[in-house]
Amino acid sequence: MDKSKNQVLTEKSIRLLQQNQYTFDVNPELTKSEMKDWIEQFFNVKVKGMNSHRLPGRRKGRRVNKLGFSGSLRRKRMIVTLRNNYSIPLFLN
Repeated sequence: MDKSKNQVLTEKSIRLLQQNQYTFDVNPELTKSEMKDWIEQFFNVKVKGMNSHRLPGRRKGRRVNKLGFSGSLRRKRMIVTLRNNYSIPLFLN
């Protein structure tokens, strides 16, 4: 499970579970097609669609007038929509 860093459980992601959509934080270099293939093989489900977006990096520590974002801490989040009659057991509906 090295491609998916962790499952996301926020208010929005819990609401999306009702629509058979699951949210993951993933490796930023991962593409949608790679993630789709991995999810279908690992969880034995069929993926209907995928949405992804990059989250801003986390703030670096403050120094004298230097404030910015760390490129190494960038994150990518994917929302996976499964076909009907499929579910991922890690998430309870």
